Amino acid sequence: MRTLGVLISGRGSNLQSILDAIRDGRLDARVGVVLSNVAGAPGLERARAAGVPTEVLAHEDYPSRERYDEALVDRLRAREVDLVCLAGFMRLLSPVFVRAFPGRILNVHPSLLPAFPGLHAQRQALEHGVKVTGATVHIVDEELDHGPILLQRAVPVLEGDDEEALSARILEQEHQIYPEAIALVLDRK
Repeated sequence: MRTLGVLISGRGSNLQSILDAIRDGRLDARVGVVLSNVAGAPGLERARAAGVPTEVLAHEDYPSRERYDEALVDRLRAREVDLVCLAGFMRLLSPVFVRAFPGRILNVHPSLLPAFPGLHAQRQALEHGVKVTGATVHIVDEELDHGPILLQRAVPVLEGDDEEALSARILEQEHQIYPEAIALVLDRK
């Protein structure tokens, strides 16, 4: 069975979708560790409730982004992680991290990449007046929200949408496609 390492910074709803897919037999994997850069991240409790080991590495405790990423790499390698899943991890990864797991880091992003990379993708979509946006799962490379796209799911922008309403509908799609994309990678499809 393949081992996932999941990195989070917040509530962990995409982590929960991964845990649910494993529990329901839709994903043949196990989560070996959940790492967070935020001590009070609610997603840590989700992991603990599922019996998954957790660790907190506060980025403020390291002199540079690269040193922090080296510590993350060490923790993930110690757990013999096959695939790294970014699930709301709000840190840019340095080349040190990306090169440690080439082609084995996935990210989920709330837009149809390459449109609206970076923060506040839903706000960007609304400001640009697009009629369709969505969610993307991609393999992480050294560029922000870049790399080969694995799955995308479109979400219509409805009249009267605000950032919160649009974000909620996109998040529903993220929860569906992230476990699917992980399964594709693990099955080498």
